[in-house]
Amino acid sequence: MKLFCPGNPLHRYASRREFLHVGLVGGLGLTLPQFLLQQAKAEQKFYETKEGVAKGIIHIFLPGGMAHQESFDPKPFAPAEYRGPFGAIDTKIPGVQFGEKLPELAQLADKMTIIRSMSHGEAAHERGTHNMFTGYRPSPALEYPSYGSVISHELGSQNNLPPYVCVPNMPNEYAGSGYLSSAYGPFALGADPSNKNFQVRDLNLPNGCDEFRFSRRRSLLETVDSHFRALEKSDAIDAMDAFYQHAYKLISSESAREAFNLAKEDDKLKDEYGRTDAGQRMLLARRLIEAGTRFVSLTVGGWDHHDNIKGQFENNMPKVDKAIAALIRDLDRRGMLDSTLVMVTSEFGRTPKINPTGGRDHWPSVFSVAMIGGGFKQGYVHGSSDALGGGVDTDGVTVEDLSATIYNQIGITGDKELMAPGGRPIEIVADGHVLDVLLAKKA
Repeated sequence: MKLFCPGNPLHRYASRREFLHVGLVGGLGLTLPQFLLQQAKAEQKFYETKEGVAKGIIHIFLPGGMAHQESFDPKPFAPAEYRGPFGAIDTKIPGVQFGEKLPELAQLADKMTIIRSMSHGEAAHERGTHNMFTGYRPSPALEYPSYGSVISHELGSQNNLPPYVCVPNMPNEYAGSGYLSSAYGPFALGADPSNKNFQVRDLNLPNGCDEFRFSRRRSLLETVDSHFRALEKSDAIDAMDAFYQHAYKLISSESAREAFNLAKEDDKLKDEYGRTDAGQRMLLARRLIEAGTRFVSLTVGGWDHHDNIKGQFENNMPKVDKAIAALIRDLDRRGMLDSTLVMVTSEFGRTPKINPTGGRDHWPSVFSVAMIGGGFKQGYVHGSSDALGGGVDTDGVTVEDLSATIYNQIGITGDKELMAPGGRPIEIVADGHVLDVLLAKKA
């Protein structure tokens, strides 16, 4: 078979073999795979990424599925088997109540946006977690990047700090870089900030290694790396090179190292946050955002309360309520609240009816999340669940729409396309729309 090549000024014919292997596509001299890749890139949606209202994001994730009825969406007039073991308390928003185990946050509700109408339809822990870390439902065909990795890819680092940090460790497999290079994965502390003598893993020079020896070792390592890079080009090598560069910047920059140094914080402030895992993780998160990290992800507690939800909430919520409230006040005092978005999310909600063992089971049909600062409205409740807390009643919010709104606030256009393996352009958020109703009006 002969193929006509209109891009060639001589209009000569080429055989199928020449077309595939020599690549006379439009006269560009590309192989067919190269041509298809270039075509995909040409069709790729491109939007400029620039810093948004939010300069940094703190994602507080409560793994297991926090009950909305016991937290942000109590049902005080429902029958006892739906209402649950706790009462409701007034907040700073007239006519709005929280569960009684959130007394400190109730007094700061006038600085929060509460969404009571989230849903995503995924009742399994892994699938719910995937949704809330990536903005996508899981797919067997593609591994999606987390919010932190996308932000790392789009905005990069500043002040020699890693753009994406997990406290204390990467919490799940969905918090990683997905189809993006592993260079955009999180920097994990490897230790809990609440531990006595807390120290970030690998952040200091080895014993007996001064700055001169450190620089010499770096030079030797770069020589070896360049040799192997010439032999084999792969994402793993590129990613390791990027990680080494980040590590060198961290270790060699005193200001970057100091961002992780909780000892610099006043004891009174540590007490305000609480000398707990929740309190010290959130205090470190504020310190990192203040220093220039763009996205901090942290987890606290376990919220899979199939049994004894009363006792479980009494053990878990007081320290979380205290820590989040301290974080809000601290950011506000420092003039950082408007430029820092604090997200409080979980995998899903819990069943409207208390089960025979005094707990609630998985329930993705409706749940609540809180968004504080970062250009979101203050003192606003969006949407509602029905009278028993079993389904969305008004103004439902999808994970895709919330994701698009989060990205918008840090300066990323949600339907921008990134390139996945095989030259596949993939939208950062598929079918998501920015929810302007959640955002404060610009002055």
